[in-house]
Amino acid sequence: MVATDFPAEIAALRGTLGQILAVSKPEELERRIAELSEQASAPDLWDDTDAAQLVTSELSHAQSERDRLNDIGNRIEDLGALVEMAQEEGDEEVLAEADAELASLRAAMSELEVRTLLAGEFDARAAVVTIRAGAGGVDAADFAEMLMRMYLRWAERKGHPTKVMDTAYAEEAGLKSATFEVNAPYAFGTLSVEAGTHRLVRISPFDNQGRRQTSFAAVEVIPLIEQTDHIEIPESEIKVDVFRSSGPGGQSVNTTDSAVRMTHIPTGIVVSMQNEKSQIQNRAAALRVLQGRLLLRRREEEQAQKKELAGDVKASWGDQMRSYVLQPYQMVKDLRTEHESGNPAAVFDGDIDDFINAGIRWRRQHADDPS
Repeated sequence: MVATDFPAEIAALRGTLGQILAVSKPEELERRIAELSEQASAPDLWDDTDAAQLVTSELSHAQSERDRLNDIGNRIEDLGALVEMAQEEGDEEVLAEADAELASLRAAMSELEVRTLLAGEFDARAAVVTIRAGAGGVDAADFAEMLMRMYLRWAERKGHPTKVMDTAYAEEAGLKSATFEVNAPYAFGTLSVEAGTHRLVRISPFDNQGRRQTSFAAVEVIPLIEQTDHIEIPESEIKVDVFRSSGPGGQSVNTTDSAVRMTHIPTGIVVSMQNEKSQIQNRAAALRVLQGRLLLRRREEEQAQKKELAGDVKASWGDQMRSYVLQPYQMVKDLRTEHESGNPAAVFDGDIDDFINAGIRWRRQHADDPS
């Protein structure tokens, strides 16, 4: 076993942290924390609940970022002291402990590095994720439900609050579609690399002949709209239908027409909401998601126009971005980044950080070097 070159490794960690701090700008972060703390202590803060929640959420996030940066710096210095003590005393057990801490620091540093790449216009926002079953019949509906669970488990592991906004169940099993919020800073920037077409290959549990089935599901990720966005949609451009909320067999259903289906007439975008208690709440939730989709659509159109003017009309993302193969072998592979895992069960249980981080790095590299 090759002995770890701790001085070189610690020097590398310090160098990487210096680069991260240069991007994170801790002095500006401290100034922002001071400003938000002053706003949060105002006696009339909660006169406007929405504005108060924005202030307290941003303050909490900024403080967490500062504490994370400080914690990494302290851990690097503590590791240096631990190694020095262990080497002086020839303590192999403590050196093994230092090796484990070094590996943990590398992982934490990698996550911090990825965060510095999230500098897009809406990357700091919370996210609204919609999953739709594609080709593949009942297997596709089941796959859509598997993906929804995967993302909700990922959010749970991270401690990110989630809220299911709409579910449309398929007749036999699974979901036709589902929409949910992930209410955490940078959820949109993080999860936006998951947008695209996902493919599942397995022996179908719904096929009595045990044949292999390929099915597809689409994942859409949009930023959560804030009051400051001012996305105005004329009433004349919106068609609203109300209907009775429903669930799968055995679940209770609403006895009033509280569910809302909102159609944006110029674009044909349709949003359904049924998980709030009243029609007014569902209408507000649907409008917010519609605004988010229009906001993202506008940005994509602007980017497409820029690419066309530059003579580059190639699509940035392929239709199929990831494959989950359960038969005849076990493999999950991202077709953009080439990152893969031989443990689909862990991936479907929310262990997708490595795929997300690879996607964020790939996106940044792709933006810097479109060729």
